[in-house]
Amino acid sequence: MATGTLSLEIFEPFRLNIQTFLVFCLVFLLTYLYLRRPRNLPPYPAGWVPVLGHLPALGRAPHLKLTAWRRQYGDVFTVRMGMEDVVVVNGYKAVKDVIVDRSELFADRAPSYIFDACTGFGKDIGGGRWGNEMKQKRKFISASLKALGMKVGTGSVEENIREEAGLLCDKVAKYRGRPFDIERDLHVAIGNVICSMIFGNRFDHADETFKDLTRSAMTVNSKIGPAQLVSVFPVLRFVPGANKSIKDALHHAAKMQKFIRDEIVRHQQDTDPDNPRDFIDFGLKEVENQGKVKNFTKENVMYIAHDFLLAGIDTSASTLRWALLYLAMDTNIQERVQAEIDAVVGGALPALSHRPQLPYTDVCIMEAQRIRTVVPLGLPHATTRQVTINGFDLPAGTQVLNDLWSVHMDPEYWPDPERFDPSKFLDAEGRIINKPDAFMPFSGGRRGCPGDQLAKMELFLFFTTLLQNFTFRLPEGVTSYPTEGEFGIVLRPPGSHVLCATPR
Repeated sequence: MATGTLSLEIFEPFRLNIQTFLVFCLVFLLTYLYLRRPRNLPPYPAGWVPVLGHLPALGRAPHLKLTAWRRQYGDVFTVRMGMEDVVVVNGYKAVKDVIVDRSELFADRAPSYIFDACTGFGKDIGGGRWGNEMKQKRKFISASLKALGMKVGTGSVEENIREEAGLLCDKVAKYRGRPFDIERDLHVAIGNVICSMIFGNRFDHADETFKDLTRSAMTVNSKIGPAQLVSVFPVLRFVPGANKSIKDALHHAAKMQKFIRDEIVRHQQDTDPDNPRDFIDFGLKEVENQGKVKNFTKENVMYIAHDFLLAGIDTSASTLRWALLYLAMDTNIQERVQAEIDAVVGGALPALSHRPQLPYTDVCIMEAQRIRTVVPLGLPHATTRQVTINGFDLPAGTQVLNDLWSVHMDPEYWPDPERFDPSKFLDAEGRIINKPDAFMPFSGGRRGCPGDQLAKMELFLFFTTLLQNFTFRLPEGVTSYPTEGEFGIVLRPPGSHVLCATPR
């Protein structure tokens, strides 16, 4: 017994030395990180912890926490994401300065393992680094989408959207007023519009391969959010359990990519370079000619098509679901929308030509986009060189988060911002306010959504056709649903909510 005690005593000085060494290492690391931090970076909010930074404080609704910190720390501050500083920009004036007024200086993307792994490490359009090739890609995409009908007038994709809206109403009618979740049906309908532009054909709503494609797009978006911890600590991708979200995201991204690659092979067999039918044809033509985009490859075609599916389906579907949910909870607003549609459209199929005569219907969509911004933090930007903002200095390559949620919920521009009120977008004469301040649902500037025109067409035609044909109500016994939403890349309505659609 005495011998055992003596042995422990012998090791006590060694233990003390180990503890001292570890404390010294920690102090040295924190001091090093502090000293290497740029001297004039925006301030940190209180509450960051070593290694993890502000991650624990941000929680499951970071857009809400960041907007709350704005009241204490101003429009520009720095959060610690693990071991990296990320500058957060809040409020309309500061966000507009970053993504519109000085867009070129903030147009880059910072590395993000999970996002890059899903989108080809820069081979796509959303996550690609800024430079001449990215500018060329965006011009090529814009021209291709316009040629494929992303425009108003002759040759527009409008007829495809109207067809899908009619088929969606047929599907909704089969529920016969019983409670149902419209999410899956919306994904299929919107997915068909996008697929007709990418692949040149639509799919039957019962097609299992197509349903699996849209399901995978939704899954990737839902898993990227929880998997962001892997981007902060990439070593976690090797840790069982901790890597589940990223494994799921990569698995479903790979399924989508295989589908697109198979379509590319099919197109190569019968494409006519002089008469491109869809985006893949336009892409293959550019790969062959190298006339507009330097070093353009079939992998670029595949990953850009992948971006279209990821960015286009879930965002529009979630916006429509938010709009229907708010109208189901406020029947007075819904009745006013329906009265306007009845007076202008009657029994005809809604068309884009009706839009100027349906101001209240139009601003209902805009209010849904405002009150529940479906991509509340946008995609992270990065500075292309050293830049000053609000008196602070940001080195080249600094990651910047633009808090679009703070823009759309700012009481300076939107009185009573948590109240769903479409008249916020109307002037005293009942006309739509043209280009309202503090309204940026598609971001903007150099990295703004290249498919915003298509999304606007889809939102108007699907929303108007649904409200023309159905009255949406909460199920019996339900008085309201929570409206906080489920945060990911896309802010979705509560997953458990269902509505009843009564034919009119």
